[in-house]
Amino acid sequence: MTRVITYGTFDLFHEGHYRLLKRAKALGDYLIVGVTTEAYDKTRGKLNVVDSLMTRIENVKKTGFADEVIIEEAAGQKFNDVKKFHIDIFTVGSDWIGKFDYLSDYCKVVYLERTKNISSTMLREKNSHIQRIGIIGTGRIAERFIPESKLVSGVSIQGVYNPHKESATRFAERWEINAYEDLEEFYDAIDIVYIASPHETHYRYIKSAMEHGKHVLCEKPMVLERKQAEELFQYAKSRGLILLEGIKTAYCPGFAKLLGIACSGTIGNIRNVEACFTKLEKPDSRELTNTCYGGSFTELGSYVLLPILKLLGKDFEDIRFDSIQGENGLDLFTKVSFKYPAAIATATCGLGVKSEGRLLIAGSKGYIVVEAPWWKTTYFEVHYGNANEVEKYSERFLGDGLRYEISDFLSMINGANQSDFKLTRGESVALADVMERFMRKEKRLESR
Repeated sequence: MTRVITYGTFDLFHEGHYRLLKRAKALGDYLIVGVTTEAYDKTRGKLNVVDSLMTRIENVKKTGFADEVIIEEAAGQKFNDVKKFHIDIFTVGSDWIGKFDYLSDYCKVVYLERTKNISSTMLREKNSHIQRIGIIGTGRIAERFIPESKLVSGVSIQGVYNPHKESATRFAERWEINAYEDLEEFYDAIDIVYIASPHETHYRYIKSAMEHGKHVLCEKPMVLERKQAEELFQYAKSRGLILLEGIKTAYCPGFAKLLGIACSGTIGNIRNVEACFTKLEKPDSRELTNTCYGGSFTELGSYVLLPILKLLGKDFEDIRFDSIQGENGLDLFTKVSFKYPAAIATATCGLGVKSEGRLLIAGSKGYIVVEAPWWKTTYFEVHYGNANEVEKYSERFLGDGLRYEISDFLSMINGANQSDFKLTRGESVALADVMERFMRKEKRLESR
């Protein structure tokens, strides 16, 4: 008898799960299925599990493929289960290729091809809420988005669109999803759109997606003009759609905790915010060669503007931009200075100049300091007049952090608006406004 074992959360049970279990069963004579507990899922970074453990176990049993169901509740259990149950074949989906190769010393390891198409008809009949995501763009952030999305229950990556067929095909083959050349076919196959294309394409893709009734999560900067942001948010509201700007820092738990402490009065009235984010890009990178839409500020400005707008608001009295430019005119380093009625702030970013990247929030009773990478907030300190009086705070930041914005986006689509405050529509409009001011100062918008 060939004994096979597989594992999964099996939340919001769908045909992808069904097909995986069917193929796992076909590998041998006796199939053992491990269903993970919600507590264990949280420790490994999976968010938003909806169904109870008992519901998920029952759904696995109903398929008729599992000869035995066990509960997975701790790291390291897979090895012990392989030995305990005398397993011949360990199998999981191809999403995990390479992850469990260490078990090949004890049994055969098989990675099963991912189910590319999830039928919305089947899901609706089962009253499920899995949202099929379509990705526009195939760059670095899109590459990070897919593994992060796999750790949010309730979404499935359906396919990718890129007007450059070769790029879409390569991306789709790597991630075992569908490649689309035609936008209409792309929209027909999905429920929501994630936009990770170059900055200058965001506006038309957002508008096109919403005209097709799709919710949209768009990478920062969402748009580069205030009127475009206002128009798109108004259109989303009129159509009952969710439009969200993807600045991952805004949605991570540590940053939310930081804002809560800063605004609690602990350090008194906030009088100064200094945010810095720099990294060194290769001279031939898109960011440093696209003379109209590249540069430090369009790439990193959203991050350094975020804490200033969250803590001091949108109603600044004055703003000033100072940049160091490269030979092609793009900013290698930019500092933005704000003047508020009772506070000042500076936002500093760079792609060709490296600086100490930290976030400092100064108040009338003390200050908060977050060292780099503060945009992945995991630790910060609160200091007071007495140098020996220091309060220390920490919070987990999982993976690349994109799972937090995906989870909040999904919650908003499902009618839970508790995350609206993390990045409001007004703040996204203000971000676009500052971007536009910078672009006009640099005379980049006038050339369009």
